Amino acid sequence: MAHQQHEHEHRGGSGHGDEQGGGHGDEQGSGHGDEQGGGHSHGHGHHTDIDWAAMAPHLESQAELFTPLYERALSWLGKEVTEPGLIVDVGSGPGVVSCLIAESFPGARVMAVDGSEPLLQRARERAARLGYGDRFGTLTGELPGVLDELEYPADLLWASRSLHHLGDQRAALAAFAERLAPGGTLAIMEGGLPSRFLPRDLGLGRPGLEARIDALEAEWFARMRADLPGSVEGAEDWPALLAGAGLKPTRTRSFLLDLPAPASDRARAYIAASLSRLRDVFGDVLDPDDRAVLDRLLDPQDEAGVHRRQDVFVLAAHTVHAAVKSA
Repeated sequence: MAHQQHEHEHRGGSGHGDEQGGGHGDEQGSGHGDEQGGGHSHGHGHHTDIDWAAMAPHLESQAELFTPLYERALSWLGKEVTEPGLIVDVGSGPGVVSCLIAESFPGARVMAVDGSEPLLQRARERAARLGYGDRFGTLTGELPGVLDELEYPADLLWASRSLHHLGDQRAALAAFAERLAPGGTLAIMEGGLPSRFLPRDLGLGRPGLEARIDALEAEWFARMRADLPGSVEGAEDWPALLAGAGLKPTRTRSFLLDLPAPASDRARAYIAASLSRLRDVFGDVLDPDDRAVLDRLLDPQDEAGVHRRQDVFVLAAHTVHAAVKSA
């Protein structure tokens, strides 16, 4: 799995762990040791393999755009997780969220874990640039086994859209739980809602373009999950799965990213990049009329395109589930 965001950050996302991942995807790292934030888009035709190193700039830009959402989620966790000694970011990707964790918990050591060394190199460089290098480490390897290399248990283990890149999610959660200190918290960001960039009726083509792309992404995500080594099907009842790992589920909350129209240049660039990946992945299976609309949306010279139109926006909801290990 060289991994988070699906990059398809499941449209809604991380991961490299979806950085946290497409706009409809993941935003984080390589659950593999990945994902987020983008959609299920990772730009690989119908293949479910993901080149995480090549995705690095997109993962970084997505996570940076989603920073307000991550900051609110970490603040929420901070009300329950006080003075942690070690925080592990599982499927960290290029480290945007890892560094936000370091900022949110100034007394903690942060360990970014991912299957992609090129992404972790970016994480180390970012941490050094931001002044966190003296309490920031990285660990490269396949999840969940690589967590056995941690020198001591974690007080907070954060997995943002990386878990769904592991074939047996139940076993992975059990492994995560084993690496927690007594009283430690496991927080997973999984689920939420597909991201939205466009009005339902664009004034061209048939209304509901994004809903139809959602359906294609859902099929892609199912294939991606089925293709993973040791893939196990099961209901994604996250609180129940956390309880099954021996933890006590404590809280679930969804966090919103709401960047209304007219979009900033940064948001507009993210929208264009996300739709471009979707075009690359699903272009040959899209209805011809939808494909033509997507081409117009991506044309920088077209007044109806996302580079120029004033009604594009970014709206996303990501859900965090927290559970605690008995003291």
